[in-house]
Amino acid sequence: MKMDVEQFDMPRYLSVLPLFSDLSQVERERLAQGCQLRRLIRGDMVFRAGEACEAFHVVVVGQVKLYIASPSGQEKVIDLVGPGHSFAEAMMFTGKPYILNAQSLADTLLMSVSKHAVFSEIEQDPRFSMHMLAGISRRLHGLVRDVEGYTLHSGMQRLIGYLLRDVQDGNAVAMGVVTVSLPVSKATIASRLSLTPEYFSRVMHELEAEGLIKIDKREIRILDVQRLACYGSH
Repeated sequence: MKMDVEQFDMPRYLSVLPLFSDLSQVERERLAQGCQLRRLIRGDMVFRAGEACEAFHVVVVGQVKLYIASPSGQEKVIDLVGPGHSFAEAMMFTGKPYILNAQSLADTLLMSVSKHAVFSEIEQDPRFSMHMLAGISRRLHGLVRDVEGYTLHSGMQRLIGYLLRDVQDGNAVAMGVVTVSLPVSKATIASRLSLTPEYFSRVMHELEAEGLIKIDKREIRILDVQRLACYGSH
């Protein structure tokens, strides 16, 4: 990771995040005093379930996995968080410990925003709480969509939906070949979609055999967006 932490302009970075973009320069500089940067290497833990939640976090560079683990060691991936996205906001407001684990999946630069700084900013300007609520609401909507997918959609539909997650519906017909880069291992994505790694691989190879995709390690070339979107829906 080449980013120089010492030269990192915290207020400027805060200004490009939707959560903080409406704050004034003075407010961002004040909030930046309660932010801390952390360098993580692949496999480092951000936090573990049961630890005190004294901050929420923003991925600046890298990738973080949110997951729960059973006593036997089995993992269920709840979310994969990439650059510019935050996590643990809702847990920070409960006053209770973290209820899941967070681990870096690559070399990561993480910004942690302290609970004290957030609460202080809300006291100074109640409008800030609206931005926090909006962010938490987006996360809730995402979780509801996940539950809908797990209960109403087949495993194949969930996997196809993941591959097409960044393709705009209106552009599906006009687009030619689209390349999707899997940000993490196939096993991690399978867990995120509540699929077994074996089922994930079987469906991927079925889609390739149908001429819908071409697999090259973590690079997936979607050969026909419209056909792929319709495949497995009947």
